[in-house]
Amino acid sequence: MHMLKPRRPGALLPFVFIVLTTLFATPFLHAQQDDDVVHVNTDLVVLNVTVTDKAGQYVPGLRLSDLKIFEDGQEVPPDLIAGFSVHEAPFASVVLLDTSSSMETRLSLARSAAIRFLDKLREEDVAAVYKFDSKVEQVQEFSTGRDLAPMAFGLRAKGMTTLNDAIVDAAKALAERPEKRKAIIVLSDGMDTYSKATSDKALESALAVGATIYAVDMSASEGGVFRNQQSVSVLKNFAEKSGGLFVATPGGPALRDAFTNIAEELGHQYTVAYRPLNR
Repeated sequence: MHMLKPRRPGALLPFVFIVLTTLFATPFLHAQQDDDVVHVNTDLVVLNVTVTDKAGQYVPGLRLSDLKIFEDGQEVPPDLIAGFSVHEAPFASVVLLDTSSSMETRLSLARSAAIRFLDKLREEDVAAVYKFDSKVEQVQEFSTGRDLAPMAFGLRAKGMTTLNDAIVDAAKALAERPEKRKAIIVLSDGMDTYSKATSDKALESALAVGATIYAVDMSASEGGVFRNQQSVSVLKNFAEKSGGLFVATPGGPALRDAFTNIAEELGHQYTVAYRPLNR
């Protein structure tokens, strides 16, 4: 029997444990920090769970009966569990490409990373691509296609940075999708300079639709230590508080591996939905 603290999107749930009743596998989730919690009202908690064995291989075929959910030390009864889906279920994702002027030397790298991510998706998964500078624009509609739209290759780095607005727009787009699992992939240097929305509003928007944020730091080394620390802090905040992953210092094989891992993780998750005990 294994017990762990699962991914916790914002304040959607209090202190939650998942117990895996089988002994051959270990659930792997990314825990959110408890400080500076963003509060979102909800009648449904959605947990995305990745399970691996001792060798680090993903474990397929688990059933709901293999898991138990505890909230604040109290087991969630079966009648409050609203849904369970296996990793074969498709997911919808939005890739956000930062095309602001500060990304001038990194835009081609970000575009290559987006191509890498799309290439690693499964046939049934859908993805859309947006770019953001002084405004947010859709580059590619939700599609099962794996080729980046021609428009993406003509993008130029210019203008200000509307990272928060881009996340809000991505959340709105995902809200219209039927897939239960949703993700936002952010490729940015993290320095928002022009958004109407605050970072809290952006995070709340993602949490409200059950979207996990995977943030990749594209800040250039010549940006200076303080600026890089600021960008890392912003991107980490989005990733950690949504239960996602933060990828630092992208480039070369490390960046390629990061996107392979993100796509694989999204394709090997179990999703459990339940109504919280303390409503």
